[in-house]
Amino acid sequence: MWQRIQTLYLGIATAMIFSMFFCTFATIIGPDSAEITIAYREKLSYLTLLIMLITAHIAATASFKVFFLQARVSIIAGLLAFGFQIWIGIDIIRNMNEMSFSFTALFPLAAGVLDFMAAKRSMVDEMTVMAVRSTRKSRKKKSRI
Repeated sequence: MWQRIQTLYLGIATAMIFSMFFCTFATIIGPDSAEITIAYREKLSYLTLLIMLITAHIAATASFKVFFLQARVSIIAGLLAFGFQIWIGIDIIRNMNEMSFSFTALFPLAAGVLDFMAAKRSMVDEMTVMAVRSTRKSRKKKSRI
């Protein structure tokens, strides 16, 4: 399973998304210097997207034997990650003056890039397997003649 680079990409992306369950999204500093932290799991929209992302990443990682399926699920996970990043970006722009944001707000962007890199490698592996199969078939046909 871990022999191919796309599985490593998906594993890293899964770990990044999974770590967001335990990280803080932003910190609000009140007028009396009291800090209030907001976690990703506290906002329902973020929690829903995190659950969808972790499910897509686990499905993509588990489908390592079927290259086309892994590529398609990786693309879906990448699109979800980019959508989540856009959602986070909108919240950052809205609340830029009141909040201090964590660097983990960029994790969906990095995971999306890793997902598309994994999808590309899965497609390359599938095309390589198909090319080897077709050359073997053509050699068998030539040897029969």
